[in-house]
Amino acid sequence: MISRRTFLAAGLASGLSYWVQPNTLIQAGEPQPDYALRLESPTRRFDGESCWVHARAGIVPGAGQDGAPRIVMTMNLKDLSGSDIFDAMYSMRSDDLGRHWTEPRQVEAMAQETVTVDDKDDVTAAVSDFWPTWHRATGKLLGTGHTVKYHEGRVMSPRPRHVGYSVYDPERDAWPWWRRLPMPDEDRFYNIGAGCTQRYDLPDGTILLPAYGVGRSDTSSVYVLKCGFDGDTLTYEEHGDRLYVDDDTRGLHEPSLTRFNGEYFLTIRNDRKGYVTRGEDGLHFEPIRAWTFDDGEDLGNYNTQQHWVTHSEGLFLVYTRRGANNDHVFRHRAPLFMAQVDPERLCVIRDTERIVVPQRGARLGNFGVTDVSPDESWVTVAEWMQPAGVEQWGSDGSVFTARIQWDRPNELFEA
Repeated sequence: MISRRTFLAAGLASGLSYWVQPNTLIQAGEPQPDYALRLESPTRRFDGESCWVHARAGIVPGAGQDGAPRIVMTMNLKDLSGSDIFDAMYSMRSDDLGRHWTEPRQVEAMAQETVTVDDKDDVTAAVSDFWPTWHRATGKLLGTGHTVKYHEGRVMSPRPRHVGYSVYDPERDAWPWWRRLPMPDEDRFYNIGAGCTQRYDLPDGTILLPAYGVGRSDTSSVYVLKCGFDGDTLTYEEHGDRLYVDDDTRGLHEPSLTRFNGEYFLTIRNDRKGYVTRGEDGLHFEPIRAWTFDDGEDLGNYNTQQHWVTHSEGLFLVYTRRGANNDHVFRHRAPLFMAQVDPERLCVIRDTERIVVPQRGARLGNFGVTDVSPDESWVTVAEWMQPAGVEQWGSDGSVFTARIQWDRPNELFEA
């Protein structure tokens, strides 16, 4: 077992990192509900050739010690010789709320397989950008992501892509072989996936799964897929609005969905800025708008995902942005900020912004959010050690868990 290494929560002053005691609020904003922060690192990896990425956690209620949830974290092993080369998926677990963790172990069933694409019979496919989330209606930990295909050591383009998924087996502490979600035979779904997307499950078990896809000649569009899940097989039922931008960017990517005070909220990545929208049924939405602070200034997020932290008494966004003495960080993808959202005006309340994971040179843009209990939510992320030299600012390939400890129970939490 890995003994935990507890780090101190961090802020920024004059461009330099400083450290404050755990459970101390970092900035003077007073979000409601309030929370304290505790930053820990259960593992790290950086040998100059590889590092961990896509660290995201899910829970299996009651499967841990003394009735605690089992926390299962999945990660991709990143080959640093190129762009988006993911060698394998690994998994680790904690049965005592993060005090101890097992060693990361390769998930054999998530290994690459050889496939034929068009006239190429030497293509390898794997699942990546995975996000495990507890499905309450069936009592299963369902992970979703997307497939990625490589030819001659590089990501294929253009390429077919699918939603990939797997269902965790707590008895064996294992992820079975990943499967593809069958989609309608339409060009718009030629390349579609749910990589890095945050889904919302309805009480009856229906899954609203945000996805993004591109035809053979289009830019990427966002859809919410309505899916059925019987505890074993994920099935497509229908999809909602096509959300897109008509500009010269690559389009919209990596949407994440939540529900708060009776409305659905969707946050979306774009090359130039982050976007947000809302709707009444999780499938149909208002026209998208750019994220701003409550004073009207652009949020400064771009070409990087954002995700939700949802409490019964407040809606929060986790994001990266420009303007934080972080010009040396790739696409300004660190630090990770968290701030409360005004759900009426669809903006971020500037005075509530806090740093939940500090920047140490490496990017932190690929992260996840997990509700662990009514009293605690986690943001999980790995230091992505590209481009070469990011370690000069202190990064070492650490995987972080930022524990958000609420000052009042989150009544939305149902195990």
